[in-house]
Amino acid sequence: MKKASSLEDANYVVITTCMIKESAENRVYGMVNNLIPLKEKKLANGEEFTIVITGCMTGMAHRDKTGKMLKELKRRMPAADQFIPLEEIGFELAPLRQDKETAYIPISNGCNNFCTYCVVPYTRGREVSRAFDDIVHEAQHAFDGGYKKVLLLGQNVNSYGSDIVLAGKKQQELKPVYVKHLGKSRIPTLFPHLLEAVAQIGFTEVSFMSSNPWDFSEELIDMIAKHKNITRTFHLAVQSGDDAVLKRMNRWYTAQEYVDLYNNIKKKMPEAHVTIHFDKAYISIYSNRRGTHAYKYIPDDIPHVVKDKRWKMLDKLVNSQYYEKMRARKPSK
Repeated sequence: MKKASSLEDANYVVITTCMIKESAENRVYGMVNNLIPLKEKKLANGEEFTIVITGCMTGMAHRDKTGKMLKELKRRMPAADQFIPLEEIGFELAPLRQDKETAYIPISNGCNNFCTYCVVPYTRGREVSRAFDDIVHEAQHAFDGGYKKVLLLGQNVNSYGSDIVLAGKKQQELKPVYVKHLGKSRIPTLFPHLLEAVAQIGFTEVSFMSSNPWDFSEELIDMIAKHKNITRTFHLAVQSGDDAVLKRMNRWYTAQEYVDLYNNIKKKMPEAHVTIHFDKAYISIYSNRRGTHAYKYIPDDIPHVVKDKRWKMLDKLVNSQYYEKMRARKPSK
């Protein structure tokens, strides 16, 4: 196969879906239905035209043992030919990289955190870590191929390795780091070791996303401070500055604990940046996602017109300077 220049030239259309927001889900339905005339034309001319759906929507349908969701997807997208869960597209497939400077390397898939409002654990499943040596090998191969930067990816990279059982010599070499939270040792993680192994390969920059504040251990901070080529810009979701709201979200930290983490990072790395003073904030209208705790137990009783008004006010308040910068950069006619 080779990449088609346009939809009109394609014989296979693969749509990778998202379910984080209702608007993203609705765009998929709209796109597939808009492809019906093209599909009918292709088939009438004796050409092949196959529509494949994958990503989070099929992931959630795959985990619905009743079969109701898959039946619903087929009803709403009758033109789709195949519904392939992400599990069938595994880590063992060699990546086709388009970015020529930064190698994007997934280190885990899924999430174990079950935030009240989030559908990710239901669409992507429980967290599964890639083998340590496989990740380092892929990073080395990318470096040997000319890549200068690497970005390690996962729903929560900090908890990488919590599902890996080590034994013998490997256990001594990679002694798990137990993240301490609220005075307790919460999970064992191998992420500080993985980060160091990748940093030692020789990349000019090693970065990662995303990471949860409650899994950002002292050992991880020390490891980053030790290697100058590891990013000094950290994406740590604030979510809320109100402890009661954080608790309802099932976010396992208080506002003060977040501030303490920020101060600790700045103490060890004064040059570090934590994305709090926003250059651009991604603000979304809340979507009530089926399967989540919020969907079952917290009524979504705010009218959409009120949500839309609040979204516009907040977007203007937070992002007005960003929009002004973007307008200033556009060349005058």
